[in-house]
Amino acid sequence: TSEGGGHHGSVTRGRGGRVVTRADGGRYVCRASNRHGVAVRSVLVTVEYRPSIGERGCPERRRWLEGTPAQLGCAATGNPRPRVTCAKLGDNRDVPDATEPGDHRDPAEATTNVTRAHAGTYQCRATNAHGSAVRNVTVAVEYGPGGVTVTALPSANVTRGGGFTVDCGAEGVPAPTYTWALPPAPNLRLAADNRSVTVTGATVANRGVYTCTASNRHGRRAGSVVVRVDESWLAALAALGALGAVAALGLAVAGGYYMKTTACKKGEYNVRDAEGSSEAACLHRHRGDRGDVFGIQLTQP
Repeated sequence: TSEGGGHHGSVTRGRGGRVVTRADGGRYVCRASNRHGVAVRSVLVTVEYRPSIGERGCPERRRWLEGTPAQLGCAATGNPRPRVTCAKLGDNRDVPDATEPGDHRDPAEATTNVTRAHAGTYQCRATNAHGSAVRNVTVAVEYGPGGVTVTALPSANVTRGGGFTVDCGAEGVPAPTYTWALPPAPNLRLAADNRSVTVTGATVANRGVYTCTASNRHGRRAGSVVVRVDESWLAALAALGALGAVAALGLAVAGGYYMKTTACKKGEYNVRDAEGSSEAACLHRHRGDRGDVFGIQLTQP
């Protein structure tokens, strides 16, 4: 007979025995009797078997948080109890197994913290005297938002009436979500994923600080950019217009003076000294028998 979770009742062994299963383990009581008495002896039977690693004790996908201790717990069954080691594929260094009690590891190894370089596929191997079992585990490393960049395109210095876009980007796992603190203006349009803000027809209401906050379940981080709406071109345009008016007036006065003083009129000219000349300017007039006669001065080219 057996006690404690083995095979209960009488055990009959035929020739050749039978296949042992794990259920056969336990304490057996052997009793021998005849008409002179009884002898009893108990026997503890241990069934040994090779290791196995299942999904329940060793999920094939894990999430680690950056900065926490790097431990890959992977439970295996087996008798004798198997030793479990896990190493990243392509890397010979083992990752401490959080499931093994009384494991005396090197202190430096025990305090290794998770970095983004730990992400990848690991192979866990359980070994005992009867064999080994292998299981691959994929590890993703999560971390809070970082590297937040806020950029105004094409520039943070905007001309009144122009358009611009403010983009926000950040690293993080899981992927961050984005929120904004913006100047109160009616002409702001957020992108569907909230990663950018677009402004058309910029006015003074659009100038100010544009702050983007990236968030995930591990934290949040913010970044800002200052947008300036430049209206100085209006003053420049007004000054340019005034300058143009002054210049036009000056040209008109000069033209009138020219017309009054130096422009040649139609009529008869004294060209006594005109040979070899190419330019002439009217200098004076005097009256003759046939009307006004204009004297001219000739210059060499």
